[in-house]
Amino acid sequence: MTSTGHGPLTGVRVVELGNFIAAPTAGRILAEFGADVIKVERPRTGDELRSWRLHGGDVSLLFRAMARNKRSITLDLRAERGQDIARRLIAGADVVLENFRTGTLEKWGLGPDDIRAVNPGAVLVRISGFGQTGPYRERPGFGGVAEAFGGVRHLTGYPGLPPVRTGVSLADSVAGLYAVIGALMGLLRRRQGERGETVDVALYEAIYSLMESSVPDYDAFGVTREPTGPTIPGVVPSSTYQCADGKYVVVGGNNNAIFGRLMRLIGRPDLAEDPQLQTNVGRVERAEEIDAAISAWTATADSPRILELLADASVPSGPIYDVRDIVADPHYAARGMHERHPVRIEQDEVREVLFPGIVPKLVEEPGRTRWLGPELGEHTDAVLDELGVPPEEVAELRAEGVI
Repeated sequence: MTSTGHGPLTGVRVVELGNFIAAPTAGRILAEFGADVIKVERPRTGDELRSWRLHGGDVSLLFRAMARNKRSITLDLRAERGQDIARRLIAGADVVLENFRTGTLEKWGLGPDDIRAVNPGAVLVRISGFGQTGPYRERPGFGGVAEAFGGVRHLTGYPGLPPVRTGVSLADSVAGLYAVIGALMGLLRRRQGERGETVDVALYEAIYSLMESSVPDYDAFGVTREPTGPTIPGVVPSSTYQCADGKYVVVGGNNNAIFGRLMRLIGRPDLAEDPQLQTNVGRVERAEEIDAAISAWTATADSPRILELLADASVPSGPIYDVRDIVADPHYAARGMHERHPVRIEQDEVREVLFPGIVPKLVEEPGRTRWLGPELGEHTDAVLDELGVPPEEVAELRAEGVI
């Protein structure tokens, strides 16, 4: 296994100092498109993600997916010798990713000034709960906290019931995407001969950026958005409807032309031709009536038939899938959204396992999986050798527990 990449980011070296989801998401995406991502993990324990959702063996499949194409080295960043090795790594890096609590890098002698001293052109991407500035900058903040503080938890669920989680690490994943955008912009800026950029991504701001016109609507009209269950507030019809087999489908008939086709399909030409319902403004006033008409129609047939009729009428619609449905669906397979890779489950058991494909799709230089998330410290010796660390020093570092 080597660091040789393949893709538009081939030749870009990234040092990933983060744990859990946010910074590792950014590192994963960069690695999928050719970057040489060196993941720095704590000796002995490694990234805690290795044991999250552990259903067998000693390394979770979540980590195998999140750390694919990365090289793992162990390094104690709390030790002076570990910090020295980190600075040597950073000296040859193009991008440094981190998602520690604000101030942690500075405490370790790895803050922006320290990084600029050894590598003025490095792009430093920092992800934290509340950002590097402001009165809350030192507060710890995981993704769930950010989703609450950023506003999305208030809108998730049904009116009158406790707010709910979306089911995935939304804040961390979105912050990881912004981190990639920031890293790429920093690399473009460096090409223009500018000093290395520092990218400050706050988890809560990643969520806040998804809140659409919530603040302008509140400021201008005093409107506070509330949870609305399966519907989109102010957009009609767009909701979830139950079919005769008990399954639910999502139907989006809110475009003016689509609304007419949908109403004729469900046997309600009167609604299709009603002057008040020709625009969204009028439909919002009669949302309950419209949703009741659609629900009555979807209840007459099983979900596959309902979806077939909707597709034939060019009405945007789709099933609500669980993971079994996703794995079985031919469109996912045709788009390369499933990859099967051998993975070590137990010490003596290797199993072929399905993993998600790579997004986005590039036609000329597509991303690819070169290997799954590595064993802890699998590449320590190779990376230290690339840095010119002699074998006797490597032995000392290992004896001291620095690596």
